[in-house]
Amino acid sequence: MILSNKMKLAIANVVAWAALLVVFVCPQSAQAQTINEYIQQNNIQPKQIQRVNGTFNRFFGYNNGVGRPEGVVIHETATPGATAWNEVTYFNREWPNIQSYVHAFVDANNILQIHNTDYGVWGAGPWANSRMVQIELCQENTWDAFARSVNNQAYFTAVMLKKYGLTPSLADGKGYGTIWSHYAINQYHPSAGGHVDPITYFNKWGYTMWQFYQLVQYHYNQLNGGGNNDANNPYGVITISSNPVAAIYARNDDGSSMHQVIGRFLPINSAWRTAQTFTYEGQTLYQVSTNEWVKAADCVVTKPIPNK
Repeated sequence: MILSNKMKLAIANVVAWAALLVVFVCPQSAQAQTINEYIQQNNIQPKQIQRVNGTFNRFFGYNNGVGRPEGVVIHETATPGATAWNEVTYFNREWPNIQSYVHAFVDANNILQIHNTDYGVWGAGPWANSRMVQIELCQENTWDAFARSVNNQAYFTAVMLKKYGLTPSLADGKGYGTIWSHYAINQYHPSAGGHVDPITYFNKWGYTMWQFYQLVQYHYNQLNGGGNNDANNPYGVITISSNPVAAIYARNDDGSSMHQVIGRFLPINSAWRTAQTFTYEGQTLYQVSTNEWVKAADCVVTKPIPNK
């Protein structure tokens, strides 16, 4: 069949619009699941930890002694395009000038440990340096690469906690625990400087420190032979819809009333597991932590709670 030029142009326009729909619609659909769900449903395995020669020659014990860290600090490099190997090369060359060093770097393809974790490093100020193992996350450009890189970081964190007999617990928002963002270190121990990592970078991917903690817990359970807890203990999932943040509430000691938690919020589009609901003054709230709840009006249910 011979087509006129006008018909050919019309078909070309239809094809172009279809291509645009593929570009703009499909990624959003693919990312409807959370990063953690994507990792587990696609059985993405962490890379093996590689020990790489480091040049940091300041060997000092932790506050409680050599080989006795109290937790792990989560960093990100803030250098788009730089791989873990790039960062290792830079820090091994420049640490005497920049007065900074960490134990490990990860990207989507590597976990590179460059210093003995029995000894401290210079990554987050005096308080953290004398207490914490520290790991940097390299910035990635795609959803898949970010998922693989943060999976590697969570795995390294879980390995460190298991190695030193520590139980996973998130310090962000509390000021105590075994998993700290650099931002939380700065909040509670300001000598660390004005750092906010990895919060801003996590936000770019709709990810949070709470979700990172859940991923660490998953790997920690795997290392201890716990199997896939998500398969055995399914949760619902809510996604924050309140713009720009949703307030967090806590139940009072009497168990029947609530109050807003000052200074604690969840960002829009972040996804959270939930297993419980609570009704207060005619409003339904969803549990997102041990005693942290968000109003149903501030979120949408993206996966219903089983049996609820």
